[in-house]
Amino acid sequence: MLVDANLLLYAVDESSSHHDAAAAWLESSLNGSRRVGLPWQTLAAFIRISTNPRARERPLDPGAAVGFVHEWLDADMTWTPSGGPGYAGVFLGLIEKYQVRGNLISDAQLAALAIEHGLTVYSADTDFARFTEVTWVDPVAG
Repeated sequence: MLVDANLLLYAVDESSSHHDAAAAWLESSLNGSRRVGLPWQTLAAFIRISTNPRARERPLDPGAAVGFVHEWLDADMTWTPSGGPGYAGVFLGLIEKYQVRGNLISDAQLAALAIEHGLTVYSADTDFARFTEVTWVDPVAG
């Protein structure tokens, strides 16, 4: 599985309507038997958004955000997948095929990583549905 930043943000934001579901899902996943892919782009997005006072009503201070990242990386089933030799071609191909632009570029990055590693993307972002090559699951939908 490959985790998108929105699930991490929901898991730590107690004011989010998705908090309970995301926190339970994340805890279960980190303590489960399947590897949990937390790529650096996901972790960086979590820190960038969670500490941004323009994006959050109650932003985290950088130390708290980094503390969450350390906690997640310390879980036995966590790994940090990165792009391999085919990543650039897959990533750029997705951009061209789906005419991806703007903020959706980061979704194409994650989708390319999922394709290269044969992983399912876990995200509450419905934009992943556009990438037909990617299996996408929203664990907080309900």
